[in-house]
Amino acid sequence: MAPAVERIIESIGRGDQDTVQLLLDSYNTQYAQCFFFNTEAQERKKQRQLEKFKRNKIRDHATDSDSDAGSDDEEPDLLLRQDLAAALLHFVSGQLQAAVLRVCLHTLRILSRDRRALGPMVTDSALCTLAHLGGIELLQTCPKKDKEKAEDSLARKQTDWRAISECETVKTSPVSTVFSESIPTAVAGLPTTSNSSSTDNYSYNWKGAEGQVVLAPGKKDIREEDSEEEKKEEDEEVCKKEAIKVLCNIIYNSPRAQERASTLRLLQGLWESLKDAIWSSAPPSGQFYKLRLLFLLTALRPELRLQLQQEHGVSVLTKALEQYLAVRWGEGYEVIIDDTAPPISRETSQDITEILKTLFNIAHKFHRKEPDEEDSALYRHLAAVLRCCLLQSCDGEDTLEELQGHTVNILSVLPLACLDVLLAVPMDQASHKCEGINMDCVHAMLMLMDRRLNRGQKLKEKLTPVLNLLTESSRVHRETRHYLRQKILPPLRDVGVRPEHDGTLRGKLVRLMTHVDTDVKDCAAELLFVLCKENVSRFVKYTGYGNAAGLLAARGLLNGRRNSVDSSYASSYSSDSDSDTEEYREARAKINLVTGRVEAEQPDPMEGMTEEEKEEEARRLICIINRLSRDQIIQPMGVTAEGRLAPLWNQMRGSSEEEDEEDEDLNPMPERRNGKQME
Repeated sequence: MAPAVERIIESIGRGDQDTVQLLLDSYNTQYAQCFFFNTEAQERKKQRQLEKFKRNKIRDHATDSDSDAGSDDEEPDLLLRQDLAAALLHFVSGQLQAAVLRVCLHTLRILSRDRRALGPMVTDSALCTLAHLGGIELLQTCPKKDKEKAEDSLARKQTDWRAISECETVKTSPVSTVFSESIPTAVAGLPTTSNSSSTDNYSYNWKGAEGQVVLAPGKKDIREEDSEEEKKEEDEEVCKKEAIKVLCNIIYNSPRAQERASTLRLLQGLWESLKDAIWSSAPPSGQFYKLRLLFLLTALRPELRLQLQQEHGVSVLTKALEQYLAVRWGEGYEVIIDDTAPPISRETSQDITEILKTLFNIAHKFHRKEPDEEDSALYRHLAAVLRCCLLQSCDGEDTLEELQGHTVNILSVLPLACLDVLLAVPMDQASHKCEGINMDCVHAMLMLMDRRLNRGQKLKEKLTPVLNLLTESSRVHRETRHYLRQKILPPLRDVGVRPEHDGTLRGKLVRLMTHVDTDVKDCAAELLFVLCKENVSRFVKYTGYGNAAGLLAARGLLNGRRNSVDSSYASSYSSDSDSDTEEYREARAKINLVTGRVEAEQPDPMEGMTEEEKEEEARRLICIINRLSRDQIIQPMGVTAEGRLAPLWNQMRGSSEEEDEEDEDLNPMPERRNGKQME
């Protein structure tokens, strides 16, 4: 690798664009899929550390003389990558051919994946250069110190590279990036003209008082010029995208770059560029990487989120969503969904996804805040557009799920009072409805939850937002709660199956109530509890006491009575009763409340025992539990008057002396009494 990189740097120093393009094409092909450099060296370093650890475990005073042995093996490659990055950054700041510029930016994108080699890329001059190449005009001029310093360094190192170029082989250690300051400018190619006698390519145009004949281009030349112009625009667009990709990698991988980008007001320049595209009459296209950069900046820098909010980011990005979705408005906040429209393509969905992620960054702080009249109208307008995102068809199930998932993320942080527009829309024959209310959005979220439950991957990241949104919506909207209860908690009929073994939505959610992740467990239990209108007996009926104990203990409801803290929720629920099926009423007396199903009859373990034997067995069990609790192997708990669990230390410490005597008799190990060994 090292000789190839040195040759590239040497060619850059000479300003040989053709050679640079040829060498970089080979380099990019070799490392196109490389995201981790020097993996073999890193493995060798880990192996040395492991061997050193083993030696230190054997010898108390192991020498550290070889602790850094071989550490220089990976350093030359790292320094060469840094030198190559610095050389390319200075190279692309001049005028290059479009193909050369594109391949240089591609190489920079590969190098920007390595966090250790980002040093030359996080300077102000480098960020300004990449922003300019990406079509972003910074509102703050880059300081000249970095540029002058780089030029002085280049002038000092030119002679070094001339000496290197005269050598046949290079065995010295890499030096700082140096190359020629004089970079040849690209000469615009002139269209090739054919013989002037060809009347197909030229026409005569008489012009001027003296009758001077002017040869005007014909139709074929006009077509060639248009084709060349289009190709030039395509090349410029490709180069802009490559520069933005490099910026995205640098911003993502370097906190220093994030800080400098904030100081250089990169967000403002990027925002102005995006607004020009959003407010133009042309349909949006080719903005994905700029939108990705906008998301990264707002995700990594809190002050930039505030700046974008002050720049009316929500309204402008909502306008962009309308353009991508081709929204047609009805009355009020009604968005007309065209079922005959073609599905959203994957490319369009990616742009929409980046907009949704940025909207989440700048709107999440408004969750559960009471908005004023202006903000309320703004977020209702946004919620109406998000309804279109939920119900729009997409090209592929994965694309649809990703789009709906990010839509749910935003809806879960908007003020609940603004989500009424999701239900206040007319119905058609294909609509899902409940009590005369359109439930298409709720049904779409329910299906999204079901798909993610079936996949079982990244539940905390993917499932908790939709669970929280359905829970909060069920608390606020009675119709939503009734519809979800019909789909998730229908009247019980099969009481012979444990709730967590059921294959329905209820069973899937009950299984999550004992999940190892507490956030997932709490969200699933909370949704079922709200669908039961926070009634303890009804909650235990559908989930079983064993599964419900976690939520009931956390809320202080183990005694079955509603806690005063939760009394505010009780007033928001209607007073309709839970109707039981005939099958449930017949089996109610046989249902085990702990497991939530009818259990098979078990033989009585005390059958045939006398009353004295039963009493003796009970006292023996009490002594065993007492001993286990004293040794802190178990901790007996009880339910207090407030409905919470509390340890039973006082009761256990009040054991009688007679129980202690029996405890000693039960212990088979020899013990000491009165200071003497019992044998």
